[in-house]
Amino acid sequence: MTRKTAGQLAHKASQDTTDYNALEVGHAICDGILEELRKCRELHNPIFDEDEYCIVRVIADDCLITGLKRYKYYGWPYLPSPRPDQTVFLYNKPLDTFTKRLWSLPSPERMAMLASTDCIVPKQYEEMQAWSVAFFKGTFWEFIRHQHGITMPSEKEYFLAHREELIKAGCQVPDANFSDPFDFSKISVKKLVDAQNTIVK
Repeated sequence: MTRKTAGQLAHKASQDTTDYNALEVGHAICDGILEELRKCRELHNPIFDEDEYCIVRVIADDCLITGLKRYKYYGWPYLPSPRPDQTVFLYNKPLDTFTKRLWSLPSPERMAMLASTDCIVPKQYEEMQAWSVAFFKGTFWEFIRHQHGITMPSEKEYFLAHREELIKAGCQVPDANFSDPFDFSKISVKKLVDAQNTIVK
């Protein structure tokens, strides 16, 4: 049997008028997370020398198929820059375990709503609200390190602390006045197709 493409599945989902329980949908979305975290850990363990590193999960909209969400996982040796629709786990290599979920940020709209409300939010949103407030206040790193009792630097902090060593090792300091503009002549469009009107055969 031929496996259906993401476009075919998205088209089928757009025709579905069933009312689904949001809690059941949430559980279904979470089902594959542990397996994906395991795969990411196995991929990055030989790469990173650090005893602890981050594994990041981001949710991204598909650029071609409206309504389709893609989940991306990657390892990061420092605290990654916070962004909406992002969850970050701290992995301990000697213990071979995930020791903390450092943060989980929702969509941009939900982040703004949580950070700006004066109302008491349900208990399951309290941490998310605190992370969103810290994000908008510009105190995110301080808050995360205090909350979890860690000292891991962010990528920017790490590079600033080791700037001279990295330059001596051969890393180039980019010229802020120079940029390589994109060559739009490389793009050719034969026909524009509205993804909403695509017919699945």
